Amino acid sequence: MDSSNGAGRAFIGSFTSAGGRGITVAAVDEETGALTVLGATDAVPDPSYLALGRGGGPGGTVLYTVSETEPGAAAALDITGDVPRPLGATRPVDGDGPTHLALAAGRLITANYGSGSVSVLPVTDDGALGPVAAVLAHKGSGPVADRQQGPHAHQVLPDPSGDWVLAVDLGTDSVRIYALDPASGELRPHGETALRPGTGPRHLAFHPSGRHAYVLNELEPTLTVCRWDAATGVLEPVGETPVLPDGVSGASYASEVVVARDGRFLWAANRGHDSISVLALDASGEQASLVTTVSCGGHWPRDLALDPTGRRLYAANERSGNIAWFTVDPETGTPVHGGSLDAPAASCVVFA
Repeated sequence: MDSSNGAGRAFIGSFTSAGGRGITVAAVDEETGALTVLGATDAVPDPSYLALGRGGGPGGTVLYTVSETEPGAAAALDITGDVPRPLGATRPVDGDGPTHLALAAGRLITANYGSGSVSVLPVTDDGALGPVAAVLAHKGSGPVADRQQGPHAHQVLPDPSGDWVLAVDLGTDSVRIYALDPASGELRPHGETALRPGTGPRHLAFHPSGRHAYVLNELEPTLTVCRWDAATGVLEPVGETPVLPDGVSGASYASEVVVARDGRFLWAANRGHDSISVLALDASGEQASLVTTVSCGGHWPRDLALDPTGRRLYAANERSGNIAWFTVDPETGTPVHGGSLDAPAASCVVFA
């Protein structure tokens, strides 16, 4: 295993304000999927979401993180060693509580939950971040008084074509579509897709074909299936399906959605029910049906991630403080628990 420049490694975010280590680096066993801690840094407070990008010279890899604080910030880190080191200045995002980030067209884009906005920061040639170039504020609200009093941008994600950036807003029950200028990195508001009021959309994932997107709703345990037209930048809801079985009692809040590399299955994490839902997708990608649920291997799964092979699934269980890994049955899509690593206040996991 080559641990230089991030190969064969996982990066785990955790909430420092809740006892987390910040960003933990772990080696990944290629045979079993097991994680072994190599090092950690708390240089960035509450790094709730991470993303990897190119920078720092030919073949270099840089780790980017949001700092989910008020006011919020974003940072770039050099990961050539086992302990990530800040690369350039930590930059304010001019928004509160950033929960997600994405890289597109030489820019870092953040979803700011607290202030209900999206920020754009330039990435310099060496991978460091420049000052905020733009902040795009959302407007609106939803019917759930304690959660939807205003906009709450929860995720930003480029579409597979690279021409658009989608921002999922839990507070307004909608997905904003931004046109992305590949040369300048500028985002321009293009459209807004309304979802069923009160569902509280949190995250979305695209089908490998690029023709469908799946929006996971936090306030109701459902998945909204949408058609996506990359030629026109139009997202069209076509149906909803439950992510939990009938008769489940108690509150549960879905968190993350992941689609299999071959487009046959989809997985959703459920906080409260503490499970991973397995949904089968039809050949077109337009029909999703719940197959089963399995334990997430802990409590309060905040994030799910596939490893680079697509054969293993990892759950970041925030309240039990662990990362659990599963081998995915290729025929049924069912995750089979393999083990876990202690990770207090875990928020997410990404793979180099």
